[in-house]
Amino acid sequence: MEASPATGTDPGGAPAAAPPGTDVPSAGPPAVDPADRGPGRRAARLVTEVLAPSVLVTVMPLVVAARATGSLGGVLRWGGAALFFCAVVPVGVVVYGVRRGWLTDRHIGDHTQRLRPLALGLASVAVGVALLAALDAPRPLVALMAATLVNGAAATAVNHWWKLSVHAATAAGSVTVLVLVFGPALHALWPLVAAVAWSRVRLRDHTVAQVLAGAAVGAPLTAAAFLALT
Repeated sequence: MEASPATGTDPGGAPAAAPPGTDVPSAGPPAVDPADRGPGRRAARLVTEVLAPSVLVTVMPLVVAARATGSLGGVLRWGGAALFFCAVVPVGVVVYGVRRGWLTDRHIGDHTQRLRPLALGLASVAVGVALLAALDAPRPLVALMAATLVNGAAATAVNHWWKLSVHAATAAGSVTVLVLVFGPALHALWPLVAAVAWSRVRLRDHTVAQVLAGAAVGAPLTAAAFLALT
């Protein structure tokens, strides 16, 4: 039975099968329910973007470098170096992957696509840790990078089988470092981690279990790695 060239269906109305060897476009993201487009969803999208891992790994080296060195020169030299290995290279890999079509989006919503970019990002952080340690960079900054490496390695391993929330893991790890660096007053930032977890579930990018697991992995691993080196 021949398919209609105009509609791609057979005369009975069923979709025609593509000929062997034909590339079939993948289905786009699921349509959003019109009832799910209100302020809540917009707020969730804002939280997800403002507190995304790419933002946090950009800000944290500068904050820790400022605390450790107390000078603009120290922030530019040491914070800039850490920023390059922890953010510029890893984020650049993701942006390149999206542009080349290897990744669906910059949050890598498909967990089966996460292994390569996460592994390349971890390699960059590992090089940065070794280099800054050899150059006698401020210990808290090296500890932050090492904690980022440990946290990222755990998330990468889990994401090979299950879509653990990197957003939640990174947010929890970041607040953990801030508490250790600046003191108990920064425990007041934990609601931001809850907001990140809520946003990922609200956008239907993760389940409750996945965001809880992300936070449960990020906080203790970051604390252990950071304290071990400080």
